[in-house]
Amino acid sequence: RTLCRPHAQRAPALPFAGSDIIDNALPIVYTVRTAHQAGTWPDDEAGIRQMFDLLELGLRSAVEVLDVESAWDKQLTDKLLVRAQQRYTSLILGSHHVVGSEVTMEEAIELYRQCRISNRAHGAKVVLSINDNENNKDQMAYEASVAAAKMDDPEIPNIGLVLGEQGSYSRILNPRFTPVTHESLPAKAAPGQLTAAEIMAARVLTGQIPSQKYAILGHNIAYSVSPQMQGSAFEAVRLPHVYTRADVATVEEFVEGPIWNDDNFGGCSVTIPHKQNIIPHVDVLTDAAKEIGSVNTVIVKKDKFGTRVLIGDNTDWKGIFNPLRRKLGDDSGKKGSNGMALILGGGGTARAAAYAASKLGLERIYFNRTPEKAMDLAKEFGGIVAHSLDNDAESKDSLGAILAEHQGSLEVVISTLPAAADFTLPEWVLASSALPIVFDVNYKPYSTALLLQAMEKGCDVVRGSEMLWEQGVGQFELWTGRTAPYGVMKKVVLENCLPKSK
Repeated sequence: RTLCRPHAQRAPALPFAGSDIIDNALPIVYTVRTAHQAGTWPDDEAGIRQMFDLLELGLRSAVEVLDVESAWDKQLTDKLLVRAQQRYTSLILGSHHVVGSEVTMEEAIELYRQCRISNRAHGAKVVLSINDNENNKDQMAYEASVAAAKMDDPEIPNIGLVLGEQGSYSRILNPRFTPVTHESLPAKAAPGQLTAAEIMAARVLTGQIPSQKYAILGHNIAYSVSPQMQGSAFEAVRLPHVYTRADVATVEEFVEGPIWNDDNFGGCSVTIPHKQNIIPHVDVLTDAAKEIGSVNTVIVKKDKFGTRVLIGDNTDWKGIFNPLRRKLGDDSGKKGSNGMALILGGGGTARAAAYAASKLGLERIYFNRTPEKAMDLAKEFGGIVAHSLDNDAESKDSLGAILAEHQGSLEVVISTLPAAADFTLPEWVLASSALPIVFDVNYKPYSTALLLQAMEKGCDVVRGSEMLWEQGVGQFELWTGRTAPYGVMKKVVLENCLPKSK
C-alpha cells in the first residue's frame, strides 16, 4: 500500500494497544480470485465453499470493498450478502472475468447487469478477453459499462477492463479502480498492466483529463502558501492543472476577469477579505458555508445539461475539526462529559471554529474584546459569552465562574486572534491537572506567544500550519474527486512555515 500511494497517508488513525499508530488509512479491496475467473483459487465444489469462508473473513475484517464473483452458487452468494447487509459495513463489488474467449457487446452488457447481483452490489466489474484488436475491441469493456449503467436503477459505478497487452488501452479508459503496477516492482502482476504515472500521462495526452485553472482569491496575499501546496499536489498525482494567485481589491475584478470566465476554470480558494463578498457570485451554498456564513472554496460542476454550476463551500472548519478530533479521540462531547471549548476572537475564522466545536460535541464559550461579536457567535452557534478570562467566582460572566457553574472541563482553546496581538492565557487556565489542547490558527510565526506558553505548561498544541494543509486537502478532494496527496501537501506547508535555521 505504501508503494502504491506513498503520499496519501493520513495521520494518525487506527491506534491499536501496544503498537505504533497506523497512519495509512487507504481503503482495502479484498479479493479471492478463482481459477475460472483468471485467478488461482480452486474452483471445485470444496474450493468454492472455502472461497465463501474467506470472503466472510473479509467482512469480519471490515475491509472497505469486498469483491464477490457473480458466477457462483446463488444460495452461498445470497447468504454472504444478507450477512453483509445486516452486520457489516463493507461495500460489495460484483465481478465477472471472461477468460480465453470473446463475447459480443450485448453479452458484455448483460454481464454488467449480472454483476449487480440482484441490485445488492455497490459497483460492478467486468473483465473481457480479445483475440485481436480489430474494430477497437479494446474499448468494448468501457463502452459496455457506459451502456449498462443507464439500464438499471439505481445507477452504480462500473469498472471495465480487457486482459493482456492488447487490452492496455482499456486501463487508460477505465475511470475508477484500475489495477496498476508500480515502478519499484520487479515484474507486472498481469500482462498489460500500467503504472499510475503511465495511465495519468496517457489520459492527459488523449484529452481525457483537460488542464484546469485554479487560483487563490484574496488581497495582499503574497504570503500565501496555497499556490505551492496545491501546485505540488496536482503534480504529485499527475494532474495537468494550474494554480495561481488572484490578488485583487474587489471580488468583482475576479469574477469579471479571465480565470473565472475561462471554460476550464475548475474552482478557487477564497481568503481575506473576500470570503463573504464571493457569496452572491455562486449558485449553490453547502450547509457548512451557509451556517458559517463564509466561503473559502468555490467548486465548479456541470449539471445534466452541461451548464456550469458554481458551488460555495467552507473547509476552514475541517482544518480545525480534523486535528482536534485526532487528539481528542472519539470520547469528546459524549453525553455527560461536559467538555467545553474556549473560542477567542469574533471574525470569520471564529465562526468556523464554533462550527467545528459543535461538530465535536463541545460546549462553546466565546471571548472577544468586542462583546457584541461574541454574542453574535453565541446566538448563531449556541454557547456562552465570557466577559473576562478571570477566575472570579463573584462575576458570573467570568470564564472561571462559567466553568464552575456548568461543572465543565476546558478541553480545547482555539485562538483566532492575530499573531501580532501576542495574546497569552491567564496562568490559572493552564494550572489545572487536566490541561486543554491549545489551537492557534496562525501559521506564521510557526510558534506564537500563545503556543509557546502552552508548550511550556505541557499542553498539546495544534498550529495553524496543520489547519492550512487540512483545509487544503479538503479543497483538493472537492475539486478533483481524488484522494489528496496528504504527505506532499503537509511537507510543502512545513517547508514554508518552519523557522529557518540560522
